Amino acid sequence: MILPKLIITDIDGVWTDGSMYYTPEGDYIKKFHTYDSAGVLFARLNNIPVAIFTGETTPMVAKRAEKLKIEYVYQGVKDKIKLADRLCKELSINIEECAYIGDDINDIGLLQKVGFSACPQNAPSYIKSIVTKVLDTNGGEGAFRTFIEYILSENNILEETLNKIGDFEQ
Repeated sequence: MILPKLIITDIDGVWTDGSMYYTPEGDYIKKFHTYDSAGVLFARLNNIPVAIFTGETTPMVAKRAEKLKIEYVYQGVKDKIKLADRLCKELSINIEECAYIGDDINDIGLLQKVGFSACPQNAPSYIKSIVTKVLDTNGGEGAFRTFIEYILSENNILEETLNKIGDFEQ
């Protein structure tokens, strides 16, 4: 596996367990796992940008991305392939140089197009059948971090990345 030049991630079902909690007033919240923030750090330590592509538009995703200093955040996305092609052109890379993690039907096209794809353990079987790697971790339980750790491990740089953490200032 070649180290990707861009890591793209879905949110619902990957960073979250896919649940939405509604209050009686109609407000809703999402639960994020703190483990995934280490995945963003690991990517940053290796100069790999992270992009969020999500069909939902919520302030929770914007706040989480802001806290983690994720530069490329796209919400309300209807066509993930078209957006990926546009971002790749902007970054002067090819779609085959990207890695993507997704878990559902709106991810199928992009999962099939990138150079490396993965899904959480609890993704539907038809998603598992098309990805390069099915992770051992469920969505909402640190799946994004597991995805990044797998990529770094396959490129023999996970240990080196972990050694950089003490010297890294966020």
